[in-house]
Amino acid sequence: MSDQYELFLTCPKSLEGLLAEEATRLGLQDVREQVAAVRGQGDLETAYRLCLWSRLANRVLLVLKRFKLENAEELYQGVHDVDWEEHLDPAGSLAVEFSGHGSGIDNTHFGALKVKDAIVDRLRTAEGIRPKVDKVNPDLRVHLRLERGEAILSLDLSGHSLHQRGYRLQQGAAPLKENLAAAILLRAGWPRIAAEGGALADPMCGVGTFLVEAAMMAADIAPNLKRERWGFSAWLGHVPAIWKKLAEEAEARAETGLSQPPLWIRGYEADPRLIQPARNNIERAGLGEWVKIYQGELATFEPRPDRSQKGLVISNPPYGERLGDEASLLYLYQNLGERLRQACLGWEAAVFTGAPELGKRMGIRSHKQYAFWNGALPCKLLLLKVLPEQFVTGARRADGASSSDSSVSTQSEPARLSEGGQMFANRLQKNLKQLGKWAKREGIDCYRLYDADMPEYALAVDLYGDWVHVQEYAPPRSIDPEKAQGRLLDALAAIPQALGIDPSRVVVKRRERQTGTRQYERQGSEGRFMEVSEGGVKLLVNLTDYLDTGLFLDHRPMRLRIQRESSGKRFLNLFCYTATASVHAAKGGARSTTSVDLSKTYLDWARRNLALNGFSDKHKLQQGDVMAWLTEDRGEYDLIFIDPPTFSNSKRMEGVFDVQRDHVQLLDLAMARLAPGGVLYFSNNFRKFQLDEGLSLRYSVTDISAQTLDADFARNAKIHRAWRFTTR
Repeated sequence: MSDQYELFLTCPKSLEGLLAEEATRLGLQDVREQVAAVRGQGDLETAYRLCLWSRLANRVLLVLKRFKLENAEELYQGVHDVDWEEHLDPAGSLAVEFSGHGSGIDNTHFGALKVKDAIVDRLRTAEGIRPKVDKVNPDLRVHLRLERGEAILSLDLSGHSLHQRGYRLQQGAAPLKENLAAAILLRAGWPRIAAEGGALADPMCGVGTFLVEAAMMAADIAPNLKRERWGFSAWLGHVPAIWKKLAEEAEARAETGLSQPPLWIRGYEADPRLIQPARNNIERAGLGEWVKIYQGELATFEPRPDRSQKGLVISNPPYGERLGDEASLLYLYQNLGERLRQACLGWEAAVFTGAPELGKRMGIRSHKQYAFWNGALPCKLLLLKVLPEQFVTGARRADGASSSDSSVSTQSEPARLSEGGQMFANRLQKNLKQLGKWAKREGIDCYRLYDADMPEYALAVDLYGDWVHVQEYAPPRSIDPEKAQGRLLDALAAIPQALGIDPSRVVVKRRERQTGTRQYERQGSEGRFMEVSEGGVKLLVNLTDYLDTGLFLDHRPMRLRIQRESSGKRFLNLFCYTATASVHAAKGGARSTTSVDLSKTYLDWARRNLALNGFSDKHKLQQGDVMAWLTEDRGEYDLIFIDPPTFSNSKRMEGVFDVQRDHVQLLDLAMARLAPGGVLYFSNNFRKFQLDEGLSLRYSVTDISAQTLDADFARNAKIHRAWRFTTR
């Protein structure tokens, strides 16, 4: 066998340049970059050294053979011709990985099967002994990549991916892989900072991956020193003496590194559930003396080894994966920027983010940015120098001042709003001044403050006590998504300042045209209900878990009308949702209420609303398709309220409900249940809805839309339409 081999190192996409530099330092020659890989030449010692010391590679592949092929038979023959007797015992185990396609091989499983068959057939003995397949811990892991009609056949010397160092047995919800964390530290300049005796702090450390990788770099610990099984452990070409020499050298370097005074490396994590797993990971890595973890909120984060100590703050804030995360993430980034300005003056900072637009909201200019991929997600690494001249907010402090100095205020000025953000804030304050007086006079604590008053900021902003519920109307396709996102962030930045609301009490959702029952589907699972008051009744709202909150604010006048008119009446509430109208009817003295809806979830919510007000008897909740229920019901009602969805195709329904198509049948069925002298109220929020003219020939119909709008919806007269029906 040759003393020199072609070596192929795979890595996450975007790490190729760093890996090429690292591999060159570790002895690889003629290094060339490829997508998610580098290749070069080296001897067996170099290959072993790469396995042991590469902080960035996933795998180290030793190329056995390259050959051209045009079909599956040539693949089989090319693999079969290799002297497999030099690599694997016939009684050993084997795993094959196949990637690429072409030359008539478009299925990786088929390609892997061909490679496996070729190796097994070559090694099969006269006695029938042959290698077995073991996909978990094989003696030999073979890799074949098919690329433009050429097969590249390799041995995987790594075994399991090199990013699996072995210390992280416990991890959080979305951890960075260890080699990506190492790459971020390298780009952030941590080796230079560590060599100068600098400190490192992670204010949102999760299970401590950044901390452990940083400590291993600073202590000169080979990242895979503790790995016990390698891809070459049972390879017949393995030379134990070479490996033993390298391993002993690495042990000695680690012992020397750990004997030095530890650098100040600290992590802070708000989630108490992650503290012990993080500490366990640190102990497994043998770095308990170097790395410390504390529980603490970002707002209290303050790295302070001593007054003169400087270093690197590194962070990977959450990216946001669910509806409405924009608000919490914006305020998180703003808070991070504030803590950096207040507590880390003179430090360097590195923020790894999947939302670069949010990075701009920290109030500190980045002097350098690097593009990365975290799996399939494009990300940016923002490098910052925490110096007053880099600040883009009003918050500055005297050079060298510590937040512990009694002469220096730790209260930062609010983040400076953009011109558009300030305009939005001004409009909110103007509306609050006008509507706030009205709401106080009427005893209303939930109302709409803003409803796309400025076309550029297409939001609805509702106040629920000291909470703010924001609905973003989906922008038209003609609007640049980045521009729309920027405006949303401007608005979200303005809301807490304009209203004096804690940012943690702002909830954001995106409102798009909904189909079926999607508007009622669960969006989250926080289960956070709060009580609000309206017209002398208490109602439960949930601002986080559903697109709607459980209370349609625009129907407030209708609910109060029902309360006034319900005394002694039998009340029927169709498509009742959370039965807020039924609660009002009960409050007004209704003899009985019947509430019908298809959703068990919302009927349970309705039951809680009734119970909250002490109404439990004489108030029925019926689960069912309203049209079918009306067809079967034989009850008589004095007051009926119908507020149907625009469209519904629930699996529990027979057919599909369309309010424009089906409202005549719906109203005829409901009017058949109306007692003599009774009143039916019908409303819906479909903007293009046209009430069938024929209904006015059979019933007395009055459009009462204008009477069912309070001051907070006066600027949006099309929020809903409403009619009063009686028999002729």
